[in-house]
Amino acid sequence: MKIIVPMAGRGSRLRPHTLTVPKPLIPIAGKPIVQRLVEDITKVAGEKIDEIAFIIGDFGAEVEASLIQIAESLGAKGTVYTQDEPLGTAHAIKCAEQSMQGNVVVAFADTLFKADFILDKNSDGVIWVKKVEDPSAFGVVKLDDYGFITDFVEKPTTFVSDLAIIGIYYFNSAEKLMSEINYIMDNDIKQGGEFQLTTALENLRQKGAKFSLGKVDDWMDCGNKNATVDTNGKVLEYERENVAHFPASAKITNCLIIPPCFIGENVELLNSKIGPRVSIGNNTRIINSNIDNSLIQENTTIDHGNLSNSMIGNSAEYYGVAREISLGDFSVLDFLSKGESH
Repeated sequence: MKIIVPMAGRGSRLRPHTLTVPKPLIPIAGKPIVQRLVEDITKVAGEKIDEIAFIIGDFGAEVEASLIQIAESLGAKGTVYTQDEPLGTAHAIKCAEQSMQGNVVVAFADTLFKADFILDKNSDGVIWVKKVEDPSAFGVVKLDDYGFITDFVEKPTTFVSDLAIIGIYYFNSAEKLMSEINYIMDNDIKQGGEFQLTTALENLRQKGAKFSLGKVDDWMDCGNKNATVDTNGKVLEYERENVAHFPASAKITNCLIIPPCFIGENVELLNSKIGPRVSIGNNTRIINSNIDNSLIQENTTIDHGNLSNSMIGNSAEYYGVAREISLGDFSVLDFLSKGESH
C-alpha cells in the first residue's frame, strides 16, 4: 500500500505562520502536522506501507529532506513531487502519477483525525466524512439505504448533504482513479476553475464503482490560527499520558504546569503559569508569564506574557502585554521597553 499526500498549498489562511514554513510542517503538540497524519494512517492501515509520496510546492531542499526522513522513519520509501501551480485536487494527485499504482490512501495534509480506520476491501474505495453544520464550504456525499455513496457534490450552493469529505480516501485501484483524472484534465473539465477530485470520483461511481463510507470521531482542522490552536489542544488531550513527562533538558523553576502540555528540549520556564493545552517548542524561554491554550514554536522568548488562544512562531520575541495574538517567525513585539511594536 502507498500513501499519497498532496500538500502544495501555501496556507494563506494561516499567515504569518506559513510565510517561512509550509503549513503541514507546523508542529502540533511537538510534531509536524503531516508527520502525525502519515503516522496515524500507518498505524491503522492494517498492512505495510511501501511508499509515501508527497506533492509539494516550491518549499526547498530542506523541506524535501524532512519529508523523506518522515517516510523512512516509518519504514517506507519517500518520494517528493512538485505541483508548480495550484490547479485543483485532481491535478495535485496527477503530479504523483508515477506512484499511483495498486491500492492507495490519499490524504490531504491540512487535517488530523481520530477514527476507527477500517479499509473495506470489498468496495472500490472508502471516503471518510464528518457531519458539519455548513456543508457549502466542502465536498459532500449522498448515501443510499445500504450506506454506499450515490453522489459526490463539490461545495453545494443548496443543501444536498451535511456529510463533508475530510480529505482522506482509500482506493483499491490507483490506476482506475488516474484514468478518470487524466480524462477530466484531457477534456478540461473543471469546477470552480480547478480540476476537482470529486469530479473523478463521480465519474467512477457512474461507471459502477462502489464507494463506502468511513466516519471519524473527530476531524481536526488546521486551516487558520484559531483552528490550529484548538487542534493543538485536542491532540494534547488525546495524548495526555504521552506528554505527561517533560525532557530532562527542560529547566522549570518556580512554575505551575497545568496538564496537558507539551514541553520541548532545552525549554526554560521561570516564574510562570503554563497550561492547560499549551505546546512549547525546543529552545524556547518563557519568564514571568501566564499562558494557556496556546501554541508556541521553537527558539522563541516570551517575557511578561499573559496569553490565551495564541500562536507564536519560531525565533520570535514577545515582551509584555495581555492579549490574544498571532505572531509569526522572527517577529518582535515589545511593549515593555519601547511602548510600541516593531
